[in-house]
Order: sequence, then structure tokens, then C-alpha cells
Amino acid sequence: MKGLFKSKPRTPADLVRQTRELLAYVEAPAREPKREEKLTELAKNIREMKTVLYGNSEAEPVPEACAQLTQEFFKDNTLRLLIVCLPKLNLEVRKDVTQVVANLQRQQVHSRLIASDYLEANRDLLDILIAGYENTDIALHYGSMLRDCIRHQSIARYVLESDNMKKFFGYIQLPNFEIASDAAATFKELLTRHKSTVADFLNKNYDWFFAEYNKDLLESPNYITRRQAVKESSKSIQIEAFHVFKVFVANQNKPPEIVSILVANREKLLRFFSEFKTEKEDEQFDQDKAQVVKEIASLEPRDRP
Repeated sequence: MKGLFKSKPRTPADLVRQTRELLAYVEAPAREPKREEKLTELAKNIREMKTVLYGNSEAEPVPEACAQLTQEFFKDNTLRLLIVCLPKLNLEVRKDVTQVVANLQRQQVHSRLIASDYLEANRDLLDILIAGYENTDIALHYGSMLRDCIRHQSIARYVLESDNMKKFFGYIQLPNFEIASDAAATFKELLTRHKSTVADFLNKNYDWFFAEYNKDLLESPNYITRRQAVKESSKSIQIEAFHVFKVFVANQNKPPEIVSILVANREKLLRFFSEFKTEKEDEQFDQDKAQVVKEIASLEPRDRP
């Protein structure tokens, strides 16, 4: 008789709803009898969501199932709960959550990226992700999620225009090189992915932004000399910073104050770039560096209007 009453297989929407319910146990007291059992079930559900979205060795993802999962995920507060609960989940579950969130940013429902709509309505989640750089346990997971979220132009614009941008100058100089490198990668992504948004941001914020960049990164003894101590890690941070710096130098409408800073530091910059190389041969990097050096060398002081 038992075979007659088999439970129906879970739909992707059921999977999301049950995950949402199980997340309530993350905040439950440790003495809660069912807590461990429910957290094990939660980990299994998140792994299952990952399989729906990515497929596995036996099957490719099914577009209809992905769309159902995505729709249910962003219909309610599942993303918020996962982000808020992440610090209390174990490492393997955090990795799975990060991969699920990354995939969902690219999933379309009725030709719309509904993740972007959700994030626009819940911008405070970006503030939480950015502040994650201050917590060594979750910094890399939150940083990865943040870069996936700023694939959406409107979300990148929000971050660029928020007070959070000023925090990145501190995050890039954190003593933990892995976290500093991750922050530098996000910083570069913000300033290179959406060119029209970045151009608008620099037009409005060029003065303070370049002054910070010059003070905290180019002239910081901590930032420049650290590379001798941990060459490989620091080098990757500096290369990310270089890609941002070339955006400044290439701007043909540099304010006189910025030109003055570049001219005043010309010798120091040219000396720095003469020794600045990638670990492996990189033709594009060499071309970019040559263009930056040429631009700096040819600068003439301009009178202020």
C-alpha cells in the first residue's frame, strides 16, 4: 500500500519555498531540538537549487525549471534571508549560496532580468554586501556576490553614487591581502564594466575621487612598499588599481587641479611605471602602460578657469 501514496516530486518553486522556511532555523537558539536536522536539510536544498541552475554530470539545466526557481526566489525575500544568514552557515553551504546567487543574476524570466528589479527595490542589500569586507569570515563570499550584482548597470550606478565608494580606498589597503585583492577586483569592476555610467560618475566626482586615489593608492607608502613584502598578492592589487588609473589618465577633460597633481607627480609616476610589470608577458597590459606613460609625459600644466 505504501507505494500508492508516494509524495509528489518537489517543483523548483517548492524547493525555494522550503528553503525560505528552513532559513528561519539559522537564527534559532543552538538548544532548539530540530535545529541541526533542519540546517542539514537546508544545506541539501541549497545544493539542489545549484543543481537545478547549473545541471550536473548527468543532465544539463532545464530552462523552464530555472525560470520557475528564479521567479519564486525573487518573489519573496529569499535573497535577503540568504545574505543575512550567510555568516552563520558553514563554509561549504556559503560556497553553494554564492554560486546560486551568481547564476540567478543571469537568469531571465519573460525576457527580464528580475534579479535587477529585486535589487533596485532592495538596495540596502548592496550596503550589507559591501560592509562584508570588514568581516574576514564572509568578505570573499560577499565580495563575489557583489561583483555578480553589479553586472546590472542600475545596481553599479547605485554603488558608484553611494557613500560606499569612499570605503573601497580603505578596503584595498586592508592587511589581509586576499580580502584587499578581492576589494580591488570589485573596485576595478565598478570603474570599468559600464562605461557610460562610469563616465557620468567621473564627470560628477572627478576631483574628490582622483584626490583620494592619488593620496590613498598612488602616494601611500603602505600601498606601494607592501609589494616588496608579499610580491604576488600586492602585485595583483596594483594591477587592478592600474586599470582604474588609466581611466583617469585617458579622460580628455581632466580638470586643471587633476592635471596639476599628475604634473607634480610626473617623475614619481614615470619612475614607478618603468619598474611596474606583470609576472607573465601581457601584450595588452604593455600597450596600456605605454599609453599611460606617453599621456603623463606629454601633460602640460593648465591654468584654472
